[in-house]
Amino acid sequence: MFLSRLLAGAGVTHVAAPRVYDAVVPPWVPGPARFWTLSSGLAELVAAGLLAHPRTRRTGGWVAAALLVAVFPANLHMVWQHRRRRGPLLACLARLPLQVPLVVWSVRIGRGAGSTPE
Repeated sequence: MFLSRLLAGAGVTHVAAPRVYDAVVPPWVPGPARFWTLSSGLAELVAAGLLAHPRTRRTGGWVAAALLVAVFPANLHMVWQHRRRRGPLLACLARLPLQVPLVVWSVRIGRGAGSTPE
């Protein structure tokens, strides 16, 4: 399932290269950024694992939807930070509307609305 692979890839990169993600943790989030980076990476891996198995797929859909909503402030913060950096602003901006279909897709899985596309 594509969504499972997408979340697994994101989770691995959060754990393998946390410094990149530490920078986008909003400053108003309590605690060290590294804690949130690693926690969100592990949550992505858990969601991916749940989505990968038919018995836990519905639960995985709800976990993925909640996770995607929870990390949205970091995506907004990343766009806000970009005003001081060089780089692909379009990629940062594209992430924001892409969250919507990913959340909808996850909720559909959580509701058991059929199989998902590969």
